[in-house]
Amino acid sequence: MTVSTRRAAVLGKPIAHSLSPVIHNAGYAAAGLTGWSYTRIECAAAELPDLVAGLGPEWAGLSVTMPGKEAALAVADAASPVAVAVGAANTLVRRPDGSWYADNTDVAGMVRVLTDAGVVAGAAVTVLGAGGTARAALAAAAQLACSSVTVVARRAAAVDELRPVAGALGVALTSAGWADAHRHLSAAEVAVSTVPKGVADPLATEVAWRPGAVFFDALYDPWPTPLAACAVAAGLRVVSGLDLLLAQAVGQFEQFTGVTAPRSAMAAALAAARAG
Repeated sequence: MTVSTRRAAVLGKPIAHSLSPVIHNAGYAAAGLTGWSYTRIECAAAELPDLVAGLGPEWAGLSVTMPGKEAALAVADAASPVAVAVGAANTLVRRPDGSWYADNTDVAGMVRVLTDAGVVAGAAVTVLGAGGTARAALAAAAQLACSSVTVVARRAAAVDELRPVAGALGVALTSAGWADAHRHLSAAEVAVSTVPKGVADPLATEVAWRPGAVFFDALYDPWPTPLAACAVAAGLRVVSGLDLLLAQAVGQFEQFTGVTAPRSAMAAALAAARAG
């Protein structure tokens, strides 16, 4: 290993589909970081502690996707307040002393894409789903000073698990059952879908979107989802999971390298990979 050789990777299971290497490696090239490389590593949550413990000093950072975000937080020596509040980390940064610092750039990424879409303080948010991405949505709503968050979920128990997170973030959380999803989406100023592929598809024929609303769908494959397509047809400002993928990667890139991310080059590489 030379002093200029640095490594990073995305961990998850499954992971072969991840476009994170495309984004990060394009960033390294554009920034002139010739000694840097970024790869994929298939890793289940239970395998993450041993994998991290075995990494050499050339490793600068790790991106962590499902199902390892809670394990990433647990393995870290220190963590950002937002990662602690959300209870999950998608970023592990190697510090000079060899310790690991956990962060959640999903939150900052979500704030960025929603702000770019025109979301302003005081907006009321409706979130579909109550999993890990919904936690990031709660934190983003807190940072955006949204007035309230309504979580619409298939299981009441999943919403109950979110309540301590909302409390830690200072978010006013209400809940609703899935049978009322279309009604809450229709009234939402900002709607965020965090549910798996196909779950929200039937709602596309049931929602009467509020004029001027913003819709963010955390999915990007396939795109557009039926719900996103109907939001576009209704004239909404629509944000995709691909937009979030880029935004959260920019935050990771800067923490790993200490260099300002060449966002335009990273975005162009991601667009080319999707088009190909």
